[in-house]
Amino acid sequence: MKDIRRNLTMLCDYYELTMSNGYFVNGMKDKIVYFDVFYRDNPDNGGYAICAGLQQIVEYIKDLKFEDEDIEYLRGRKCFSEEFLEYLKSFRFSGDIWAIPEGTVVFPGEPLMTVRAPIIEAQFIETYVLMMINHQSLIATKAARITRSAKGRPVSEFGSRRAQGADAAMLGARAAYIGGCGSTACAIADQAYGVPAGGTMAHAWVQLFDTEYEAFKTYCEIYPNNATLLIDTYNVLESGLPNAIRVFKEQGIAKGAVRLDSGDVTYLTKKIRKKLDEAGLPECRIVVSNSMDEYIIRELIRQGAEVDAFGVGERLITAKSDPVFGGVYKVCAIEDKDGNVIPKIKISENVGKITTPHFKKVYRIRDKETGKAEADLICVYDETIDETQPLEIFDPVATWKRKTFDNYTATELLVPVFKNGEQVYKLPTIEEIRAHCKEEIEGMWEEVRRFTNPHNYYVDLSEKLWTLKHDMLAKHRNAKK
Repeated sequence: MKDIRRNLTMLCDYYELTMSNGYFVNGMKDKIVYFDVFYRDNPDNGGYAICAGLQQIVEYIKDLKFEDEDIEYLRGRKCFSEEFLEYLKSFRFSGDIWAIPEGTVVFPGEPLMTVRAPIIEAQFIETYVLMMINHQSLIATKAARITRSAKGRPVSEFGSRRAQGADAAMLGARAAYIGGCGSTACAIADQAYGVPAGGTMAHAWVQLFDTEYEAFKTYCEIYPNNATLLIDTYNVLESGLPNAIRVFKEQGIAKGAVRLDSGDVTYLTKKIRKKLDEAGLPECRIVVSNSMDEYIIRELIRQGAEVDAFGVGERLITAKSDPVFGGVYKVCAIEDKDGNVIPKIKISENVGKITTPHFKKVYRIRDKETGKAEADLICVYDETIDETQPLEIFDPVATWKRKTFDNYTATELLVPVFKNGEQVYKLPTIEEIRAHCKEEIEGMWEEVRRFTNPHNYYVDLSEKLWTLKHDMLAKHRNAKK
């Protein structure tokens, strides 16, 4: 694959630099801290999200280094100490990272990634980490919804020209493939990430020939094994479809396709299917596009539209209906001089913004008989679950709501990615991530996968963690009296 990496060290919020300088000047550069990445709400009021973006984070962290021109730029701002600038010359990430693998189904409030490192290193990577997880998780989640709505029909990502910039187009195509799309129109996404690229023709092709028939005939002569003809440049039923049928019959193309990018899709595709079958072309596929999303696709199928494949553009690549994933990066613990982990909590008048303290792990509880995921349990890092013993969980808000599992498995979701600055996690291929995502979604109950009013999947705290959090809240409350 093509290597398109760049030195993105300076792709950070400026306050990460000013805080880092402050930590350095204050003698805190070696202070070990823990940061969690998590999000608060599922996109589109859905029942889950798909985690994505880890590969780019790994590549970024491995390439972290300040160039001479970066140091000179910072010196020119006249607010950074020379000692700090000297320190940046040999800056590298030396910490530890745990993360949930890409393609995993995830839920609000649980750590998608935990970073343990000296404070400057941990603080400095915040922007890029959030950028990758927020963007790709958003698009992967949208793609999962759209491809599920298509009920097995292939979906191609068509959105590059509507994406917010080059990286959004490329990485959006990658995330869409993870989420279930079968291909992309973005050529460089194939070259760089192995996302299968494909394409047909634009209206311009048809318009540049004297006749529609000639345009179709020429295209089929050039691409006899991949002939998809765009039939709505002039009139779908009066010219586009008849010309396509004529060319397919003349050139003996039985497995071509026609594409529709406008009009009443349900009405037109029913007419198109009938005429193709009457012409002896039952294997000719019908591809539709034009501002599709999961709701439109679901409704078209419900109405009996004769569609074999979908192309989805702007509403996927921009996640137009809910374009912000909302992941955050918050301190959850520090280490004292003896290496003891000291929990930290952020308190807010907005209850949803109160963080869960401490260095944590996340277990996924699955029923052994069905294999379906039943709940996620967030624990303190030193807790373990004994699968031979019954496990009781409880709602962290309505604590009287409890459930006990007897026949279950408990799998840790966070895996080591970096140890002492060295990568210890083998990055899976894009095909492995995509297959994992499919398996993860299938492992959720249908009630969780509903588009509207999905079942609220349980994400609970262990009793130890719940007690710790509420003790810290009580201590803060009492200190104010």
